[in-house]
Amino acid sequence: MAPTGCWTPPTPAWRLLFRQFKSLLILILIGAAGLAGAVGDLDDALIILAVVFINAVLGFYQEYRAERSLAILKTMLVPETEVRREGKKQMVPATELAPGDIVILDAGDRVPADGRVIQAHNLQVDESSLTGESHPVTKTTAPLPERLPLADRRNMLYMNTSVTRGRAEMIITATGMETEIGHLAAMLAETEEAKTPLQIQLDSLGRYLAVIAGIVVILMLGGGWLRGQPWSEMVFTAIALAVASIPEGLPAVVTVTLALGLHRMARQRAIVKRLAAVETLGCTTVICSDKTGTMTLNQMTARILYTLGRTWKVSGQGYSTTGKIEPETGEAEDLTETILPFALCNDASLTADRVVGDPMEGALLVLAAKAGLNIKQLKPDWPRIAEIPFDTAHKFMATFHRRGDKVIMLVKGAPEVVFERSAEFLDADGVHPLEQKHKRNWMEINERLASQGLRILAAARGEIPAAQFDPESGLLGYVTKLTLLSLVGLMDPPRPEVKEAIGLCRRAGIQVKMITGDQPVTALAIARELGLARIFHQAGVGTTSESR
Repeated sequence: MAPTGCWTPPTPAWRLLFRQFKSLLILILIGAAGLAGAVGDLDDALIILAVVFINAVLGFYQEYRAERSLAILKTMLVPETEVRREGKKQMVPATELAPGDIVILDAGDRVPADGRVIQAHNLQVDESSLTGESHPVTKTTAPLPERLPLADRRNMLYMNTSVTRGRAEMIITATGMETEIGHLAAMLAETEEAKTPLQIQLDSLGRYLAVIAGIVVILMLGGGWLRGQPWSEMVFTAIALAVASIPEGLPAVVTVTLALGLHRMARQRAIVKRLAAVETLGCTTVICSDKTGTMTLNQMTARILYTLGRTWKVSGQGYSTTGKIEPETGEAEDLTETILPFALCNDASLTADRVVGDPMEGALLVLAAKAGLNIKQLKPDWPRIAEIPFDTAHKFMATFHRRGDKVIMLVKGAPEVVFERSAEFLDADGVHPLEQKHKRNWMEINERLASQGLRILAAARGEIPAAQFDPESGLLGYVTKLTLLSLVGLMDPPRPEVKEAIGLCRRAGIQVKMITGDQPVTALAIARELGLARIFHQAGVGTTSESR
């Protein structure tokens, strides 16, 4: 389907109908009907034409209905976006945007066109639809060198990507088919449609039948001429045999069979645009699939938690709060204090199993909900008075909350950075000094979790006397002598139904290959969960896994 803004009109009905007569076998049948009529055999001519007509109507009806369904889906994908024109903000349909328009974007918005970032406030964008990378990309307004790879153009926004954090303004540089996603759509549209195996076989059969019929006609005419038969009788007999050699019922049988297959797929909520594509699916021997968003949910999910000296497993999938946090050994404990930074040092919001903001922060909110924290009640009780937004320079985020005569600082970020800024750690027995041996232990745990293909974040907290806290001063100076609380491992999990689907493919003799640009360790972890046995090829730009 073409992306929003790259919409192409549906195939005209007359072209769909004309397409039904492109088969060589159908053309031969029409020719046979013409010959039958020429020699006076009107019954055969009408029967053959009736079969051809019924076949065309069946194929046209199925493809026209699929085309209408796709057209309806496309009309549902025309969003509105906020722009500034002549100094005034207004909402306009994305299809009416033009180069030079200034678009205003907030967390949760979908980028409606390609554009240059002119204002950015803590801006991160999910570009997985273009690059396949599920982690959000930080965007800036800084000038960059020309001819950078698309994934490195940090001052550009691209159509059909999503803002996960912050706010931005961009000036549109390209719309519709001129965008990067439009170029991809054009490449797909220009790809020559290959014939299906059945179409190839039917055309081959048609050629063979035409050759056989031609040989029969020549032999009949030659034999009749040698025997001295009248030319009218010889021609009539030869044409009758030629017409009889064409199986006029075959195209109708094939079309009805494919229509039944299309109907069965429609009951499984799959729209097939071309009738012949149903047969192609049945001939499939290898399926190559992208990982992010196809084999996985494209939703970050907390899988492992290390806190209070123990490892805890987190159940549940995606952004649903259904699930539990259970220790691998021993009894469960209250995790409110150790998970609090993940809940409050967070700019995302969670509504009806949908995240507005950074997918990773959404996963942390889900983790907090599984631990029993009520985010809506926590935030008023813990008012935020200052914050340090996440930045790649310092690799952490910190928020400051007034609690009586103290200011509580909550921090989450890259483990190695949080470890260096920590002086204590929380264990089941209480708070202890973070000595080198303890730090090495935390680092080993971090490496063990990372080796499972998980993205690791650390959480910590600190306290500042309220009288000594100045939010206008350099806040980075306060982030020191922290108390290390926990580590969490996150992953974009596999879709629950994919493993079963791969099993069905294997039993049907179909190989499944996973293609991804992720790190090999991450790809391997996902491949193992999906039942893909091994990584067999690593290219310079991606990794491929194969089922065995």
